[in-house]
Amino acid sequence: MKSAVETLAPTKVRLTVQVTPDELKPSIDQAYARLAEQMTVPGFRKGKVPPRIIDQRVGRVAVMEQAVNEGLPGFYAQAVRDNDLRPLAQPQVEVLSVPGLPGRDPDTPDELRFTAEVVVRPVLELPDLGSLKVEVDGTEPTDEEVATRLDALRERFGTLVGVDRPAADGDFVQLDLVAKIDDADVDQVSGVSYQLGSGSMLEGMDEALSGLSAEESTTFETTLVGGAHAGEKALVTLTATAIKERQLPEADDEFAELASEFDTMDELTESLRAQVAEAKVGDQAIQARDRLLETLLETVEIPVPTELVEEEVSHHLAGEERDEDDEHRAEVTEESTTSLRRQILLDTLAETLEVKVGQDELLEYLLGTARQYGMDPNEFISTLSGRGQIPAVVAEVARGKSLATALRQVTVVGPDGAVVDLTAYIGSDETDAPADGVDQEAGADLEDAPVAGSASDISSVVGR
Repeated sequence: MKSAVETLAPTKVRLTVQVTPDELKPSIDQAYARLAEQMTVPGFRKGKVPPRIIDQRVGRVAVMEQAVNEGLPGFYAQAVRDNDLRPLAQPQVEVLSVPGLPGRDPDTPDELRFTAEVVVRPVLELPDLGSLKVEVDGTEPTDEEVATRLDALRERFGTLVGVDRPAADGDFVQLDLVAKIDDADVDQVSGVSYQLGSGSMLEGMDEALSGLSAEESTTFETTLVGGAHAGEKALVTLTATAIKERQLPEADDEFAELASEFDTMDELTESLRAQVAEAKVGDQAIQARDRLLETLLETVEIPVPTELVEEEVSHHLAGEERDEDDEHRAEVTEESTTSLRRQILLDTLAETLEVKVGQDELLEYLLGTARQYGMDPNEFISTLSGRGQIPAVVAEVARGKSLATALRQVTVVGPDGAVVDLTAYIGSDETDAPADGVDQEAGADLEDAPVAGSASDISSVVGR
């Protein structure tokens, strides 16, 4: 089989593929076998109808049409591998000639010839990772950070006390709620406690409750987020039955004994300071990863396939029924473009660094994602496998792992210019890098995916 590549754009190529009759023969034999199984011909057993009879019954063109459709995906995949391409979408295929057909132009080679135009991952020129330097924040805790952690601990031991004043941010409002659509009650709850400012229930609820006193009511319009009427507009009436504020215990030695294993507030404070420092060391690894990604995105030229961006934007807007919203379209276009640039960069980085994803890493990621969605792990993995999405998950894990692997070669420094050792978080050359996920959209390798627009158009080649 011969193939040649013509570059149409940085993200698009045209493959021209030539397949000899001998190479196509297994597909022809398979086509005859399939058709024989589908035919009932007097005098012949099921599946034993000879090719000449099949040609008489359905025609040679129909046989070759099925043979080409059978073999073309494999020929395309082989051409992709032979030319080291990285498809990002389904190809558009045009069959130019088919061997062994009546009426063939004698000047045309007796072979299967087709072209495939396909969007591909562009070739990127990555910088020398060893020449890059990223700076991360220091690990010295500030008094404000220690105080914030202490306040969080005090809140765990706080008590709610009723107050006779309008509700303010941070207060807990005990309330009754009634939601109506077209004057009909669709939801009703009583005695629920809601912290003003948390934004954890309905959009607009914080604004509606702010300044409300006990035994007062207010009404606002919002979109319901749960139940049978999720997504519908409703008129919601809130009635505050009590306003409470959280009173925190004094930060003294008595509290230290109550909330920890320490006897004094000084000891507890030092322990909290050590906890903040430890957390900031872990934050350095996250900062280094994110800042390395920012640096690469700024320094590497990354052509983006406009076809894929437009397809994603159209799908997104159609799902939201906002096709005519030009302002939102611009926002989604920018987000999709940025996401695709990251994906292309990280896929290239993973391939360059020869990142491998082990079964244990893949399983750990799948289990973690299943927990995140509150799904049974076996059901979650089975669903992904049934949809053919496991390769996409592998690619996503590899992207996150590629940044950790790349950081081994990058110089990471603190605010003082001193080198920061992140080996505990990113591994070393002697150990494997943790598969730390990055928030990217997944993309699968489509080399072996079904081919769109294949030999179903064979009739146009033979004038049928």
